[in-house]
Amino acid sequence: MSNQDLERGAAKNPPNTNPNANYSTSPYYLETSEKQWTPWLVPMFVVANIAMFIVVMYVNNCPDSNLGFGDKCVASFLGRFSFQPIRENPLLGPSSNTLVKLGALKWNKVVHEHQGWRLLSCIWLHAGIIHLLANMLSLVLIGIRLEQQFGFVRIGMIYLVAGVGGSVMSSLFIQNNISVGASGALFGLLGAMLSELLTNWTIYTNKVAALFTLIVIVVINLAVGILPHVDNFAHIGGFLTGFLLGFVLLVRPQFKWTERHHLPPGARRVPKYKTYQYILWLAAAILLVAGFTLGLVMLFRGENGNKHCSWCHYLSCVPTSRWDCAN
Repeated sequence: MSNQDLERGAAKNPPNTNPNANYSTSPYYLETSEKQWTPWLVPMFVVANIAMFIVVMYVNNCPDSNLGFGDKCVASFLGRFSFQPIRENPLLGPSSNTLVKLGALKWNKVVHEHQGWRLLSCIWLHAGIIHLLANMLSLVLIGIRLEQQFGFVRIGMIYLVAGVGGSVMSSLFIQNNISVGASGALFGLLGAMLSELLTNWTIYTNKVAALFTLIVIVVINLAVGILPHVDNFAHIGGFLTGFLLGFVLLVRPQFKWTERHHLPPGARRVPKYKTYQYILWLAAAILLVAGFTLGLVMLFRGENGNKHCSWCHYLSCVPTSRWDCAN
């Protein structure tokens, strides 16, 4: 993509935490009798993202918009759906102008032109077909499993709110480029998986192995974000939002409480949740509301996050002898 575009990279596949998986085949067996949901929302998200990309390419119309440039459109046999020249967009996608026209995240338009809707619209746009395929594969691998366990309402809320959380953090720290992609929302699902494991710690077996695997996956994906033209602030913001939402929305009752009807008469009553689960729920809810409030106030006041954190720019791009992060 041109040096004005930042795509949000795709998260890699997490460990299997399917509650109905057989113990011998799943290393992260969950002691619960909860029913499984039939996933439909995540597949609909995938369809919506693909449909939106088709609309973007139709509007882009490379053969007409690329007139006067030396490079030819890629895959010109696709007509108006052909891709911008490789030098302009190596991810095989539209131009920056088309993305901005259709809702890409751009600080100036959010703050000075009062287009706050871009905080949400940008998560449905992708910089190119490679970007789209990587994110949709990750969404299928992560999202369907979570929707099976927790249902479409909770997972849909985490996906959308984490996407907005990623956009807010991105806008605070990246103010000269545009940003698109669903990976802030995808990192939110990863964050929710981690907090779900922590808050429901007692009902998992092999919990240390599951925790280690999740942390490694998150660290690897965040490390990829220090490459140039990858919006790691959206990843971090989405992850933190999803991490806090997981404590609020994905808490599970104790196993003994779910099986209380099978206990003998006169058995000691077991509380639905443990004390530490209530504490984590309250702390996460407070931090979530406070974080969103602070972030939105700073954003719409036109604050630059880099002025309050002189080293934070290294979280999104680390300069080396091979590339420069100045742009």
